[in-house]
Formats: sequence, C-alpha cells, structure tokens
Amino acid sequence: MKAVRSGQGKATCGSWIRRRPGKANLVALGKPGNDGPSSPSLIQIFSFDPRTTSLPSLPLAAHVLDASKGHPLTIAVHPSGDDVVFSTSSGGCKILELYGRESNLQLIARKPPLLQDIGPQQCIAFSGDGSRLAAGGLDGRLRIFKWPSFQVVLDEPAERSSYRDLDFSLDSEFLASTSTDGSARIWRAEDGVPLATLARGLDERIELCLFSRDGARPFLFCTVQKGDKASTGVWNISSWDRIDHKRLLGKPVSAMSISLDGRYLALGGRDGDFCVAELKKMEICHWSKRLHSGTNISTLEFSLVTKLNVQADWKDWQLYGILLGLFLASAAACYIFYKNSDSFWDLPSWE
Repeated sequence: MKAVRSGQGKATCGSWIRRRPGKANLVALGKPGNDGPSSPSLIQIFSFDPRTTSLPSLPLAAHVLDASKGHPLTIAVHPSGDDVVFSTSSGGCKILELYGRESNLQLIARKPPLLQDIGPQQCIAFSGDGSRLAAGGLDGRLRIFKWPSFQVVLDEPAERSSYRDLDFSLDSEFLASTSTDGSARIWRAEDGVPLATLARGLDERIELCLFSRDGARPFLFCTVQKGDKASTGVWNISSWDRIDHKRLLGKPVSAMSISLDGRYLALGGRDGDFCVAELKKMEICHWSKRLHSGTNISTLEFSLVTKLNVQADWKDWQLYGILLGLFLASAAACYIFYKNSDSFWDLPSWE
C-alpha cells in the first residue's frame, strides 16, 4: 500500500469520483489558497493512475473559489459521478456539474438557493441510491434534501452542538449523525423522522459513524472516545443496541472509511497514523506511521481500484493434489477452529 500524491499543494478535503464503467478513475480535491489573488482556493479534478498509484501535477479541470467564501471545508460526490457538492469555511454550498471525458472535462458551477446560504457545513453525504443529500452544519442544524429537486425533507433546528459526521446506510433507509457533544442519533432518511439515540456512558463520546457495506452484516461502526482511550464500537441496526467494541488504532480517530466490498475498515489518527482492519475478525492488517508528517488526517476513502497479484496457471494434477490435501485437513481444522475460535463477531460483549 502506497501513499498517493495529491498533485501540488495540500488538500483539505477530497473524494473519489465513481463514474460509469469505462470512464476514467477521477479524484476531486479541495485546496486552500494563500489569501491572495495569485493563489486562490480551488476545487480540482485529477485522473488517478492505478499503475503508479499517483496523481499528476496538473488537474483535468479546476474551479476557482471566490476569496470571500474561504477555503473548501468538506466535499461529497453524487453516486452517478456527475455532481460534486462542497461547502466552504465562510459560505454555503455549491454544486459542480461534470461534463465530458478525461480528455475534455468541464466543470459548471451551480448555486441552488437552498444550499447557497446555509453556512459552513462540517459534513455532507449522499445516500447510496442518490435520492438524498444530508448536510450537518457548524451551527448545529441538520438538513436532508431530496435530490435533485432540493425539496426539504428535514431541517432540524440548531438545538445541539455542531455536527461532526454523517453516513447513510447501504440501503439508503437510515441516516446516522454524530455531534461534537459526543451524542449520536439515527434518522429515517425518507422523511427525516428521528428513530433512536445511541446509548453511551457518561464519560463516553461517540465521534465518527459509518454503516457496513457488504450487505451481510447490518451494523453501524462508531469511534468512541473514553478519556484517553479510543475504540471502535459496533451497533446492531435492527435494535440499535451496542454489540461489542475493539481497540484498533488505539488513539483518537479523525477519519474513518470502509471499502466498497465491506471487507476492510480504515481509521486515520490525529497524529498522521492510519490503519486498515479486516472486518471479519476486526484485526489490523496494515498500519502506516506518520504518513502525513504528524498532522491530522481529515479524509479517508477507499478507491475502486484493487491490485491483484495473480500467479501463473496451475497444472491439473497440482490442483487435484491441493484439493485433496485441503479436504483431508478440513476435518481436523474444523474441530480445532470450533473449539478455539476467537472471532470478534462470535463473542459479543462490552466492558
């Protein structure tokens, strides 16, 4: 696993652009300026090269932000890959429509009235089916809109701390939200009805939230801070009861992501470390130290590109020999695994 260069300059937010099959792998990055006309804040679109796992120094297209809007704060891409929504530190939200292919990509800016004046948004998320857009503001207001009509589904008054994180469930039925006061709530995405508030201890803070993606395990993952100890908790989305927890990164988490196949969970730390855990056993399979030079990791997201190490073709007798050996070993292995299983999912408990 290698770090991916983000072109030239630092980025404050970013997202993969998953366009229809046959089109290029694209990345949207928000980059802050230097408070001067010669270096404005930008939204840039890059192509991703899976062979070198890098981005080119020059973008395919770029959108220059007005100096009065501040820098890009957060960004979300519609599942179709044709619309990018972003919020700025001093203004509301704007939409960039993507037209053309990699060789001639164009960005057309839109300012929907309902998004233009809602103020800075800490988190923005699209539902998986693309029918809903949710935005959690620094002012403590949560909004859900129908897409692309922008009909208001929910406009929750600012009665709590700023929103910290948002995520829709795989089937687009639920929306999970967390706030800077450490609370987490569940909403029905269709009409914005509040369904549950996740239980937590008096000294616990629920910070980030993320639904499972494989369709087989209907869970909600949340990072939980308890004093100076950080863990990843799991909630059942049928009852919204907490199932278990495990210390993975072992330090305060600033970003979280799950792979599209639901197999891996990535956690980014406030010191620049990040780890990847295999969800089947909730065990670390990769760890990178100080990848971002000790700075806070603000965004993590898995790509669609997967590297495969394919071996040479096997001969028939080799395949049969392997199958026979596996069959003979399976009887003993099944008994041993049954007696000594330490699967995270088979031992639900919470300390």
